[in-house]
Amino acid sequence: MISIFSLLISLVVGAISGWIAGQIMHMQGSWLKNMILGIVGGAVGGFILRIIGISGHGFIGNIIVSVIGACILIAVARAVTK
Repeated sequence: MISIFSLLISLVVGAISGWIAGQIMHMQGSWLKNMILGIVGGAVGGFILRIIGISGHGFIGNIIVSVIGACILIAVARAVTK
């Protein structure tokens, strides 16, 4: 069962990661869009990096993994929509 604290941490990591990825990829978006992008990016980044044998540990590690995943998501979305 997910605790409220874990959920809050996931939302904070997602928001920070989404915002950072948006800055890196020069994307404008609302805080909600950035939060969703960061959370989904965390799952994508974790999956992709786990395949190649890399993982992030701790708060900073999770943010880095989420940013990588969110940047991948933005790049794929741009490629599909063009």
